[in-house]
Amino acid sequence: MKVEQISIFIENKSGRLAEVTQVIGEAGVNIRALSLADTSDFGILRLIVDKTDHAKSVLKEHGFTVNKTEVVAAEVPDRPLGLHSILSILDSARINVEYMYAFVERCGQNAVIIFRFDNPDEAIEVLTRNGITILSGERVSNM
Repeated sequence: MKVEQISIFIENKSGRLAEVTQVIGEAGVNIRALSLADTSDFGILRLIVDKTDHAKSVLKEHGFTVNKTEVVAAEVPDRPLGLHSILSILDSARINVEYMYAFVERCGQNAVIIFRFDNPDEAIEVLTRNGITILSGERVSNM
């Protein structure tokens, strides 16, 4: 089970982030999780939204460069060493985490972390085999 994420490349200047949120907000798209990484010249805004294809389309119509990628949403025990327990499982299986960020809501007693892996199918198999709950894109979008 994978989750669709959109990545928007934006200039690192005042107002561009607000423009992205205005465009998708006016299109009726709700942001579920986000991550922003920047350099001196540009930023990459990664979003999990409730209407991925619609968000991608309206952003492109407004001149933004947008890509869609697949990420994995995993429940992580919300306690000390909770994230470490999952990262140790992945390390033992030699699965690389390219990046990760937290989700805005909890799932029951657990936190939710969004992971980008170099091999998502293998990561899902390893995590599931080790009792880690992987959330579907539909479930994440509706949280």
